[in-house]
Amino acid sequence: MSAGWVAGAVRAKALVGRYPGTDGARDIARGPTLHDALQRLATTPYARYVRMSANDVRQAQRAVSATLLWHLRVLAGWLPRGGARLLVPLAAGFEIANVASRLPTPDGRRAEALEPYRLGALETAWRSLKRAGTPAETRTALIASPWGDPGGDTPWALVTGMRMAAARRTAVAVQPARRWAQGRAVLLAARELFVHHRSLPEPVLRDAARLLGTRATAAATYQEFRERLPSSAGWALKDINEPGELWLAEARWWRTVQADGTALLREGRYGPRVVVGAVALLSVDAWRVRAALESAARGGRPGEVFDALV
Repeated sequence: MSAGWVAGAVRAKALVGRYPGTDGARDIARGPTLHDALQRLATTPYARYVRMSANDVRQAQRAVSATLLWHLRVLAGWLPRGGARLLVPLAAGFEIANVASRLPTPDGRRAEALEPYRLGALETAWRSLKRAGTPAETRTALIASPWGDPGGDTPWALVTGMRMAAARRTAVAVQPARRWAQGRAVLLAARELFVHHRSLPEPVLRDAARLLGTRATAAATYQEFRERLPSSAGWALKDINEPGELWLAEARWWRTVQADGTALLREGRYGPRVVVGAVALLSVDAWRVRAALESAARGGRPGEVFDALV
């Protein structure tokens, strides 16, 4: 293992150690107001962006996400030449959020204008996508990029296509994260097919089939879908008996990422797997803190998903 990867892995472990963790998130969630939660957050690495946010829970949550992205960019800069490519698929959600924020809402209006996340070396095709003025132009830019064709130019098709493509790209390029990518594909497909009752566009269906198999993606019912999942992906819906319980599967997905990330971080050898484990734990922490802020904004009453995670 090169000295660059060893140094990157050591720094990744140190970065994880600075984050609030489960106990810190519980403390933030107790509130009893958002202002109190933000004061607690000001003593953590999230202070870089959170201190600039107003007393609005959505702004505070976005600031938490922006902090995560900044630390992923810092981590990418610590890695040896070419190492940042490992993190690009893992940071894909930020590029998806940038695109989604520019698309019309279901009632035809423009979404609330948001400052795009600054992706730096972790972008996939943002420089091209940000020049797109219409959904049709966005689809054209996606087709010409590693994202691929989402199969339509409606806001739903664009975002769904990117989300499934992110799972596909992660499974191919980041082997330690393949299990998480399959789980994410399970949740996305189940929600679209059996909660929203929407047929997946053909390119999305192909990506889903690559991760979950053609038998599962051809299922007519939720029960058939569960039964036909390969063993490597079926864990995501274990004991989830109906589509209305998918929020429990979402919480399980995050717990799985946390457990796997912890195991990767504790490996004796320093290298890419340790870095992937660090990204997993940093991402879980940000998700947990966002949920904690929501709880604080409600008067310090943790929600069910937050309780399920911690």
